[in-house]
Amino acid sequence: MYLAIKHLHITLAIISIAGFVIRGALKLAGSNLLRLKLIRIAPHIIDTALLACGVYMAFRLGLKPGNTPWLAAKLAALLAYIGFGLITLRFSKTNKIRGVAYGLAIASFAYMFMVAKTRAIIPF
Repeated sequence: MYLAIKHLHITLAIISIAGFVIRGALKLAGSNLLRLKLIRIAPHIIDTALLACGVYMAFRLGLKPGNTPWLAAKLAALLAYIGFGLITLRFSKTNKIRGVAYGLAIASFAYMFMVAKTRAIIPF
């Protein structure tokens, strides 16, 4: 069961970042496609399932952010990713700010990926 959840988590992470990259590009282009109901709702469903899988795996392995530095780093990067994503898709007033936040969100995601892969807070 754990292995299936791990693969689901990885798959959802790929879908999540792909969706964010597309939505961010649409936002930068000023596209009206972002108003489609599916594009507004799907990311919340995908990201909730992604988080649920992560919580399940951490619980199953007995990992706690306070005792597992790489997990704490991954959660901090998740918060950064969410924050930069909100700036990109909702709160930015200019495309310059939006573009910087977009790049930082993608960098935060890349850091999360590398931390998960290496289980090191400095994975480079």
